[in-house]
Amino acid sequence: MSTMTTRRERGGAEPRLRTIGSVCEELREQFPDISVSKIRYLEDQGLISPRRTRGGYRLFAPADIERLTKILRLQRDEFLPLRVIREELDGPGASADRTRRRNVGLLGHEDEIDESELCDRASVSLDAVRQLEEFGLLVSRTEGGERIYTESEADIAAACARLARYGIDARHLRTFLTGAGRQAALVEQLVAPGLRARNPQRRKDALDDLEALSRVAQELSHLLLIRELRGTVGRTG
Repeated sequence: MSTMTTRRERGGAEPRLRTIGSVCEELREQFPDISVSKIRYLEDQGLISPRRTRGGYRLFAPADIERLTKILRLQRDEFLPLRVIREELDGPGASADRTRRRNVGLLGHEDEIDESELCDRASVSLDAVRQLEEFGLLVSRTEGGERIYTESEADIAAACARLARYGIDARHLRTFLTGAGRQAALVEQLVAPGLRARNPQRRKDALDDLEALSRVAQELSHLLLIRELRGTVGRTG
C-alpha cells in the first residue's frame, strides 16, 4: 500500500497525507464498491476537499479520510442521498469551510450524465440499470441514441443496488416508487395554487413550502417505517 508524507516548506511536519489510491485501498475492506472514480465524484460534488500538490495530485489528511468514511457509511447504512448527506455534514455546528458546498434541493441545477458514468458513480452494472429503468425506478431521456440521466438518478441507482444485496430486486422496489408517487401527489395538491400564481412572491413562497414539505414528508416516512419494523421485532421476539 503506497503512502505519502509531506512536510511544510518551512517549519514542522504536517499531518500524514495519503494518495487517493492508498485511501481507496484502505477503505475497500469496509466499502467493497469504493473506487477512485467514486471518490473523485464525491469531490466534484463538494462533499470532500482534499488538498492538491503543485502537480495536481490529491492528498488526503486524516480529517479528509474520516469525513469520506462518514459519507460512505451514511450512504450504505442509512441509504441517504448525497443531498441529504451534505445537509448532515454542513448543518449547524459545521466548520466554516463547508459553506461553499453545493446544495441542489428541488430547484438546483443538476448536470446530466450518460449511462456509462451512471454505472460508474453508482457501482452498478449496465444490466442492472436497464432493469431499474424497465420498472420505472430510473428515468432517462434519449439524445443521439444514448440514454441521458440527471445526477440524482445515480443516487437512486446506488440505493437500489444496496437494497439488492438483501435480495430485493427491481420488481419489489416498485413499492418505494408507488409510495413516493402518492406522497408527491398529496404535497402537490397543497402547493399547486401557489405554483400556478403569477405573483412572483407567492410563487416563491409556494416553492419554499414545497421544499420544506418534502423534507418533513421524508422524515415522517422514515419514522413510520421504523415504527413498523419495531413492531416486527416485537412480534418475533
